[in-house]
Formats: sequence, structure tokens, C-alpha cells
Amino acid sequence: MPARSALLRAPRTAPIAPGVAPETKTRLFHARMLVTRVEEWCVEAETQEQARALLAAGVGHRCTPGESIQVEIDSLLDD
Repeated sequence: MPARSALLRAPRTAPIAPGVAPETKTRLFHARMLVTRVEEWCVEAETQEQARALLAAGVGHRCTPGESIQVEIDSLLDD
């Protein structure tokens, strides 16, 4: 999703014309994000109950990466 991540970045400072006071420089901040996502997982089983048990145990594989449904900042790192 390069296009989406580009939208989330702050714009860089434009070149300064002569005689114009320079703007404040932007800084790069890093954050730890908590992301809730809905994914589709697949597992081979004989019954629904067995499939549920296997998926709950972490068996199976992700069929689709899913969509982010909630994003929350855990911490902002200011180094």
C-alpha cells in the first residue's frame, strides 16, 4: 500500500524562495501501533467443531491478509 502510506506522511518542506523566512524543519517520529485486523484463515478438518479447535490452537494458515479495522497509537518514540 505505498499510496496509502504516502498519504499518512507529513509533506516535506518545499524549497524556500529568496527573501522568505525558512519554515520549521519537520522531524521523523516513530510510533508503536496496535492494529486490529480481520483475516480469513483456512484449516482442513472433518467437522466444524474440529476446525474451530484447530484454529483456536493456532493451526491453519492465513488465506487473505485482511483489512485493518482499528488502529491505535501504543507509544510515540521521540529520539
